[in-house]
Amino acid sequence: MESMPDVLVLIPARLAATRLPGKPLADIGGEPMIVHVLRRAEAARVGPVVVATDAEAIAAAVEKAGGRAVLTRADHASGSDRIFEALATVDPDGRAGTVVNVQADLPTLTPDDIRAALAPLADRAVDIATLAAEITEPRERSDPNVVKVVGTQLAPRRLRALYFTRATAPAGEGPLYHHIGLYAYRRPALARFVKLPPSPLERREKLEQLRALEAGLRIDVALVDSVPLGVDTAEDLARARALLAK
Repeated sequence: MESMPDVLVLIPARLAATRLPGKPLADIGGEPMIVHVLRRAEAARVGPVVVATDAEAIAAAVEKAGGRAVLTRADHASGSDRIFEALATVDPDGRAGTVVNVQADLPTLTPDDIRAALAPLADRAVDIATLAAEITEPRERSDPNVVKVVGTQLAPRRLRALYFTRATAPAGEGPLYHHIGLYAYRRPALARFVKLPPSPLERREKLEQLRALEAGLRIDVALVDSVPLGVDTAEDLARARALLAK
């Protein structure tokens, strides 16, 4: 896929992670984690890639690797808020109609998966697109740290999201889907989303994407083959180093 003129990829990155402070700069195979994510996003070739950060050290690491970074405020409550601020700096004329939010702690994310996240936006009725993979590990079905998406199937590899939950859902026989926190927003949907207050179900489940559903925004889900490793702890970092060393 060639670069799309109306797509912009933004990677929000902050130093003050609670469980693994400074993790965007954690070394993996001789390079900071943020650089691994940057290169995977660039390899997707869907559009320009920019890191939105609150730390000059992260910006310097990105620029040393040949990437682009913009500095944002340090007090943002979420990555969505951070990329929305960066969007005004990077694209003040509003040329990018689609904004992809790639988390900075997904160093094993594949370029193919980034491209897959854009596919549901071919349907003009979709406001936000995201990813999920079928759960294959039995223990993950009941793990509250594994966020599940409940949706209605629209095509063999696409769902319309009805709900996101930490519970085991839906009940009964059939597959469960592990949500992957990468989002492709239509620009007006992102602008609307960041202005909404936290919703009741969002506060209860501690899942930001429920705010969008409660406000009536449509989220569709592209199904991919596996879940990328999210690095939140020292143990996760060790796993990422082992995986990327192969």
